[in-house]
Amino acid sequence: QVQLVESGGGLVQPGGSLRLSCAASRNTFSFGWYRQAPGNQREWVAGITTGGTANYEDSVKGRFTISRGTAENTVYLQMNSLKPEDTAVYYCAATPRVGATYWGQGTQVTVSS
Repeated sequence: QVQLVESGGGLVQPGGSLRLSCAASRNTFSFGWYRQAPGNQREWVAGITTGGTANYEDSVKGRFTISRGTAENTVYLQMNSLKPEDTAVYYCAATPRVGATYWGQGTQVTVSS
């Protein structure tokens, strides 16, 4: 019912920055960013509510910032001071209502020298 498209991934050196974007086909109450490295489970990274309350996984606190665009169907993840361990496919998730979550196709982030 809700389609999401991520963009902004790529190759960056350690210490560099990337900004991920996600556009949803409709407005949602909350957004989240997740990531999955090869051989690992999908991991929650950050989330934001309609009220602008943001939460982060401990390893990205102080480095990543989740924000919503002026339109309620967009969300961003600003990633600074990137580390090799941040390498993963990053997924956008949207929750239009309680009990329903939709996922984007993912965008690759590679942090390497």
